[in-house]
Amino acid sequence: MSQAPPVAPLDTLTAALRSALPVLPVVAVVALLGLPITPTDEGGANAADAMSGLAVLWCAVHLLRGRRRPLSPTAALVLGLPVVGVAVAAAGAADPGAGITGLARYLQIFVLVPAAVLLLMRDRRDFRLLTWSFVALALWQGAIGVQQYATGTGASYQGEDVRAVGTFGPTDVMGMAAVVAFGLVCAVALALGTCSARQRAVAVLCALALLAPLALSFSRGAWIATGVACGAQLLLAGLRRAVKVGAAVAAAGVILVGGLGVGTAMLQERMTSITQVADAPDQSVIDRYTMWAAAIDMWREHPLTGVGLKGFPDNRDGHASLALSSGSDIAGAGAAFHKQALLSPHNMYLLVLGEQGLIGLVALAGSWLALLVCALRGLVRVRRAGRDPADPGPPPDRTPPGTDCALVACGLLVWQLTDFVYADIGGPSTVLTAVVFGLVGWWALMDASASVGPGATTPVPSVAEATVAR
Repeated sequence: MSQAPPVAPLDTLTAALRSALPVLPVVAVVALLGLPITPTDEGGANAADAMSGLAVLWCAVHLLRGRRRPLSPTAALVLGLPVVGVAVAAAGAADPGAGITGLARYLQIFVLVPAAVLLLMRDRRDFRLLTWSFVALALWQGAIGVQQYATGTGASYQGEDVRAVGTFGPTDVMGMAAVVAFGLVCAVALALGTCSARQRAVAVLCALALLAPLALSFSRGAWIATGVACGAQLLLAGLRRAVKVGAAVAAAGVILVGGLGVGTAMLQERMTSITQVADAPDQSVIDRYTMWAAAIDMWREHPLTGVGLKGFPDNRDGHASLALSSGSDIAGAGAAFHKQALLSPHNMYLLVLGEQGLIGLVALAGSWLALLVCALRGLVRVRRAGRDPADPGPPPDRTPPGTDCALVACGLLVWQLTDFVYADIGGPSTVLTAVVFGLVGWWALMDASASVGPGATTPVPSVAEATVAR
């Protein structure tokens, strides 16, 4: 009896690339964020932004060739809802040019790129490919950040060039922190939800490796958001896994901080400052509260439509108190000392409220809330599909297929919504936020009512159907 000839490794690689071809432009967006950001690029678009535009174009070409309805009515409503407030605020902008620029940016981050990511992904293999690309980018940026701390070549912090910023530079100190946090949340989800013991072990190692660069970013907002997101993932995964992962994290913390003394003094002082926002806040906290108050004051003057897109910088001085400093100090990581102007309230909700009013905030926050509810429903469907009807529930150690995707989507969205309390869009890393909303959107919205996605050969299944099939 003749045997089939073995498949050559090159043929296997070619087949894998052909299978992942539709989603590769999105992977390229993530990969390009690993490149250094030059000083001339820090204030505008970068290679990743350009690639995100190409991904949208790639998606449009596939949709036109397929001649199929791209989104279900629910998905179109949820993804298109932010357009309402953004369009109204752009029309009311004092500077038409700035309004158009702001309109393009909001549509890129919250509508166009998420929709393209959602449509270019066909199944959970694509979802997991993007998830692991997040982890890979986080490990790369985290390694650079740890090296910056160890060699004193990072951004300036308390007079020392030790703040880990990766390739993003001192003007986007939140960039590396966000990238590492995304990777950590993805790794935790993979460790909790994957069915493969090998992948689970790799994910655990990646999560532990990312703790150090996240700590060395000295970003309080990223710490808080990561703690909330990972805590939510642990609760969603079950008590037994929560205990195991919590013990591993505690052990890693003891080794890194207690045993090796990684940044002990600075980290303790930074962590302590989180609880001193009322008693003895530092200047950065004072500036943040002052700008929050200014944004609220703008909204009170224009409650429905706000002051218009890109209107916060022009209206800031007229609404901020004298406690606001002239700007934040920028130095280190290859940049000379200079002052960076404070042009946003560092709170996405208050930025939208001040510039877009209640109309914009309700539209944008409503879209995010709908995504969260639908993502949680997807997790419930996975649990139900993996339960044996003859038993009252699944075995304690059984992980239903698709749990990892559900935990990734829920964790990333919870992280982003929490981080928006301490940050807003801006900087080279912002395009990664758009990919996050696309990932979450695919899990939450792609169901049996959706048409065939670009490059797919079969209808896109619902979350429950996909769970049974895989």
